[in-house]
Amino acid sequence: MERKKSELKSFCSRNILIILGFSCIMAVVALIAVGLTQNKPLPENVKYGIVLDAGSSHTSLYIYKWPAEKENDTGVVNQIEECKLKGPGISRYAHKLNEIDIYLTECMVRASQVIPKSQHEETPVYLGATAGMRLLRIEDAQLADKVLAAVTKSLSSYHFDFQGARIITGQEEGAYGWITINYLLGKFTQKLSWLYLRPNENGAQETFGALDLGGASTQITFVPQNKNIESPSNALHFRLYGRDYSVYTHSFLCYGKDQALRQKLAKDIRGTDGILRDPCFHPGYETVMNVSDLYSSPCTRRFAMIHPFSQFQIQGTGNYQQCQQSILELFNTSYCPYSQCSFNGIFLPPPHGDFGAFSAYYYVMDFLNLTLEETTSQEKVIDTMGKFCSQPWEELKTYFGDVKEKYLSEYCFSGTYILSLLSSYHFTADSWKNIHFMGKIQSSNVGWTLGYMLNLTNMIPAEQPYSTPLSHTTYIFLMILFSLILVAVVIIGLLIFYKPSYFWKDMV
Repeated sequence: MERKKSELKSFCSRNILIILGFSCIMAVVALIAVGLTQNKPLPENVKYGIVLDAGSSHTSLYIYKWPAEKENDTGVVNQIEECKLKGPGISRYAHKLNEIDIYLTECMVRASQVIPKSQHEETPVYLGATAGMRLLRIEDAQLADKVLAAVTKSLSSYHFDFQGARIITGQEEGAYGWITINYLLGKFTQKLSWLYLRPNENGAQETFGALDLGGASTQITFVPQNKNIESPSNALHFRLYGRDYSVYTHSFLCYGKDQALRQKLAKDIRGTDGILRDPCFHPGYETVMNVSDLYSSPCTRRFAMIHPFSQFQIQGTGNYQQCQQSILELFNTSYCPYSQCSFNGIFLPPPHGDFGAFSAYYYVMDFLNLTLEETTSQEKVIDTMGKFCSQPWEELKTYFGDVKEKYLSEYCFSGTYILSLLSSYHFTADSWKNIHFMGKIQSSNVGWTLGYMLNLTNMIPAEQPYSTPLSHTTYIFLMILFSLILVAVVIIGLLIFYKPSYFWKDMV
């Protein structure tokens, strides 16, 4: 009887040890599989790219960096440097082309210092000119070409891979801004099942719309809820990361904040005696402006007329409501050939989803301390603008002594203009919460430049890239689970092997 019990114990112990051994091997294999699947090798080298944003009022240089092994992945491009060129936009150098070389030198030298010398020759450089150069091309196409030729000659003298300088269209500017903001927010990727390296169709994230405000133009770009875009010229179609996007975009030339102010002044001086009492400037503010300078832009030609004076004086009266009323006269809403328009007969579907508002939208609202959407309702913005515009000029100069007077004097107009423009896009008090004023996402400036470089370097693939299949939380959980199973199996196995009496003590 004892012999049979002993044989039974021995048989059971052997089989249990075999099962435990198999479980141990499986736990080790699972740990190795999870580790190898999740952890990709670190990149051994990086690449760089340079984009110059030649805007209407200034030019900025951006340097981007990414792991060379992950060119077709997403979320890996980072901005590592921003350099603002000293001076106005390149269109202002049309009659002093010999100064363009000096204009570009400081920031290009800075780029040469930031990027390792060994990689200069393979680093692409792009210059995209926006609305300031679009206006110059309308005014004098040959002069615009000469500016671009001078820029090309200067940038080609550096030991980078210069890829050209060109004027981008308003539609491109809107599209690249939309790509940038959604790329940085990770909106193009689709969540992958941790069991299968395949996109989950329900994992695609809703994209953000893009609101861009420059000095000479403004863009609105988003995916409308109803994909029927009535105006073909406003439709863009992308296939990004395995998903199709039908995007609405429009660029309003002459409706950037600087050109809009010139339009308003040109409109308002009609019928005056050379003194313009302007509610968009603070009480006590005074300045003199040449009529010829006001009419030098193609944006103000529609208001041009002969005046008995060559100069006019602006006297601020500081009234937000009157300022907005004057601004709204710039938007022609008297006709619309579509189901819904913004202004000037331009089709606009109802704004849908969240929007990122950047460039001058952000800079102006940040100065006014109105960028926190959690606490800033449309009503509060209007109230703040009312108080700000009515503030006496001398008091304002004392409080903001470190801000240039030209910029400080225009914040009342710019803030009121932003509210008026967003209203013309049919944003209401309820949908205002969907607008997020953004300067940077992580370390990268929000604007069109990153999207432009991604497009030209073919770094936005048409299909979904493989990425880490497990979330960080799932990865840690599985590693701990399989480790505990392994430890438990080893302990039980050792007990059975060395101390079988503990295991069989209850057997009779």
